[in-house]
Amino acid sequence: MFPRRITRLASIAAAAIALSACGAAPNPAMDIAKTATETLPLASAQAASATSAKPSTSRSQSSKPLPKVLVHKSESCGCCGAWVDHLRTAGFTVEVRNSDDLQPVKLRLGITPSMMSCHTAEVGGYFVEGHVPAADVKRLLAEKPDVKGLVLPGMPLGSPGMEVPDGRVQPYVVSSVDKQGQLSDYAHHGH
Repeated sequence: MFPRRITRLASIAAAAIALSACGAAPNPAMDIAKTATETLPLASAQAASATSAKPSTSRSQSSKPLPKVLVHKSESCGCCGAWVDHLRTAGFTVEVRNSDDLQPVKLRLGITPSMMSCHTAEVGGYFVEGHVPAADVKRLLAEKPDVKGLVLPGMPLGSPGMEVPDGRVQPYVVSSVDKQGQLSDYAHHGH
């Protein structure tokens, strides 16, 4: 019991430091969960190693190569980097543009404050805001709906890039954004 408390307290303390690292932390409770992953480097390194060791089968399942993803993020944001790794593992080629001010990109794309997360991507004429699973991005690109993009506001525990060592996943909904800026449920996760 005692070591668990120390780990939790260390995670909470590190969360305060991590809040400034991400640059767009809409939900401090999620930052505490994110920090739990960052403060356990051995578990994270093992998970990253296991993930990178898996061969990507996405290109062999589809004859058409996936388009390049352009990700706008803060250079210091660890969870954004983990999401980029998630996309690469899923078979995407990713270009990263680090910036200390992501607001101009979000405004240009029509991403409102209620939709925001810590990073923004552009792929195939769509935007992808936040920790959206690669499978949802692939579905978007395959179905080509008449929407502006996908959003996952905040930083839900267990979403790609927000994984924790015990594997917990907070239920979350990825939404599509239509041309008028209205949200519709696109995919449910963790239920």
